[in-house]
Amino acid sequence: MPTPDPFSAQEPSVHTALVLFSGGQDSTACLAWALERYAQVETVGFDYGQRHAVELEARLIVRARMAEAFPAWAARLGEDHVLDIRSFGAVASSALTEDRAIEMTERGLPSTFVPGRNLAFFIYAAALADRRGANALVGGMCETDYSGYPDCRRATLDALQQTLQLGMERPFEIVTPLMWLTKAETWALAHDLGGEALVEITIRDTHTCYQGERGERHVWGHGCGACPACDLRAKGWETWRGMSADEWRSGFTGGQ
Repeated sequence: MPTPDPFSAQEPSVHTALVLFSGGQDSTACLAWALERYAQVETVGFDYGQRHAVELEARLIVRARMAEAFPAWAARLGEDHVLDIRSFGAVASSALTEDRAIEMTERGLPSTFVPGRNLAFFIYAAALADRRGANALVGGMCETDYSGYPDCRRATLDALQQTLQLGMERPFEIVTPLMWLTKAETWALAHDLGGEALVEITIRDTHTCYQGERGERHVWGHGCGACPACDLRAKGWETWRGMSADEWRSGFTGGQ
């Protein structure tokens, strides 16, 4: 199923969405996108023993800032949930859960890859969504600007979507608004959705850095400035700031 054009405007759906919300740049853009499109939006975060656990604190701050800055979204923003899956993180260890170097492994994957993380996230999210009456599961996975994680691919998520539908007898839809966007286009999407106010929330309050660094504020936000997540975010910012609004949209591939 092609990902819908994230830049297109539409009437809010009557359905409830559950957004996988880490408190980072991508999930914040996804939360704003969902709040524009669904009548009710809840969020879920996961404590899997991540080294950058500061993102769990950022989640609540970002939600509060968005509700304060956008009253229409606040009316649609429902409950937040945090699920403890640290036992999974202990089994699926990586440089995100242990004090290890961030490097390429012999498998050709970065050491930050947590095996099956996104699969586990969606399974837990679907179980929660079943109880909360939500059919749309929204995640910030992306094939355009990503680290080579196989569980970020749309083909992987299509297979998982079918599995969830069959295994739980629910019409679950895994929605990935950022799947075909570059990081620059993700910045552009945030601006389209919430203007400079949402861009400022993204810079000031979200957390993406793998090292959990919150000390220095760069023009693109807080972070160590050296890890892959910071590098991608910084380059996306620089590219976006050099683009016109027409270029934002012409560069978007529309999920093709």
